[in-house]
Amino acid sequence: MTDAAPRIAIREVGPRDGLQPETPVPVADRVALVTSLVAAGVRTVEVAAFVSPKAVPAMAGAADVVAALPAARPGVTYVALVPNRRGAELALDAGLAALTFTVSASETYSQRNVGMSVDESLAQVAAVRSVVGPAVALDVVISCAFGSPYEGDIAPADVAALGRRAVDGGADALTYADTTGVATPRRVADLLAETGTDVGFHLHDTRGTALVNAYAAMEAGVVRFDTAVGGLGGSPFAAGAGGNLATEDLVHLCDDLGVTTGVDLDRLLGVSAWVADLVGHVVPSRVAAAGPRTRRHPG
Repeated sequence: MTDAAPRIAIREVGPRDGLQPETPVPVADRVALVTSLVAAGVRTVEVAAFVSPKAVPAMAGAADVVAALPAARPGVTYVALVPNRRGAELALDAGLAALTFTVSASETYSQRNVGMSVDESLAQVAAVRSVVGPAVALDVVISCAFGSPYEGDIAPADVAALGRRAVDGGADALTYADTTGVATPRRVADLLAETGTDVGFHLHDTRGTALVNAYAAMEAGVVRFDTAVGGLGGSPFAAGAGGNLATEDLVHLCDDLGVTTGVDLDRLLGVSAWVADLVGHVVPSRVAAAGPRTRRHPG
């Protein structure tokens, strides 16, 4: 590594984004997943989404999940996704102090995902901020930041301008999402040239580029990444969208590079193996399948 920071921050999105396209998992198992991830060293976990259960059945019972979680110990943060003002009210009532909110850089995707135009969605940022006040952390995730399955490429300058509008509306932080996995290291560099490196990245592995894109972002100086245990996830509103960058794949790479994540890889792989049983299928993670590079097989 050349310019990478000695430590990165991982926001684990498996219990929300990872489980979102799966057959609904019981609340007790979702709680167990969060607590197991924290026990493995994850410090920020997106635990639920306060969305309509009709639209996303796997996220039903969000308040029940939050209520059943153990109190977050110092240094651990529980986060929830909210789609609008009402979702923010529900998350606040549940006792959460950190939220994510998605604004799409693609007009068509925005309409299909949240039933609002991009401008209407941006207006909700201010509405959410007015509900939660200044004490609640609000990270706006810009989806389709590297391109849309409907409109194609989106100019990095336009994506960055959208992020600035979100900050003007009340966002504390910005995360740029490669929703359908079209980013490459060159496109990562192009976007960072417009946004600077004080941003997060949410990468999907649809075309097998999530880990190399994360590496390129780290080399540029980005220190915040969303990942999902097992590499689960994908958007139900974008056909063919692959899963998230696997938490264990990024931790495995960072361990070898000397970049601290605070996550115990062996314990995380145990969680990943359990998650595969939980969802009833093999997870996409390469390290989950092959094991870490230090694993030795009997002669």
